[in-house]
Amino acid sequence: MAWLLAPLYDRIVAPAEEACFQGWRHELLAGLTGDVLEIGAGTGANVAHYPAAVRRVVFTEPDPGMRRQLEERLAAARGGGTFAPGAAEVRTDRAAALSVPSGSLDAVVGTLVLCTVPDPAAALAEVRRVLKPGGTFTFLEHVAADDRPDRLRWQRRLDPVWRRVAGGCRLTRRTAEAIEAAGLEPVDLTRESARKAIALIRPTIRGHAMAPITALDRPSS
Repeated sequence: MAWLLAPLYDRIVAPAEEACFQGWRHELLAGLTGDVLEIGAGTGANVAHYPAAVRRVVFTEPDPGMRRQLEERLAAARGGGTFAPGAAEVRTDRAAALSVPSGSLDAVVGTLVLCTVPDPAAALAEVRRVLKPGGTFTFLEHVAADDRPDRLRWQRRLDPVWRRVAGGCRLTRRTAEAIEAAGLEPVDLTRESARKAIALIRPTIRGHAMAPITALDRPSS
């Protein structure tokens, strides 16, 4: 169903984007600097929110339909001066297999993507691998409704059908726990219901986690 989802995706999420996602994206990305990679960039909803302090962004998106819209959005951003020549590129990398050297990035961004990747643990292991010690993983994800047992039951019931029509999206992932299990250290974490979103995907988490700094990474005195 990916061929059908790509052209409809922006329309489907538009109410939630206007109500909350846009503001959350802007706040989350505002402090980024240096070299950044975004996993599963989709149609490019984050493109307009990257600050001038970011030196370079690699956008990854394996789905051809989504990637086509991402490239169009990025071309418009370049034309508007958001990115300098050579400061942004699009790759087809999957989240679990990034063509980036280990320890080379200041930040990785993932928004509304870990619900869809086949193996979140593998994707998060890649995130940790490519981050510099002390680098930041910035995330926004919808998750299992653990605080709403009635909604969680519906998520579980509908999950098999949902993932077939929504590009592999899973409704019951516990992404905050997966981020910690990958060895990324939460810096801040907010749980909030997404306004104007479909009820099944209203429970969300957002925030930042840090790649650990070991004794070997610290400068000697």
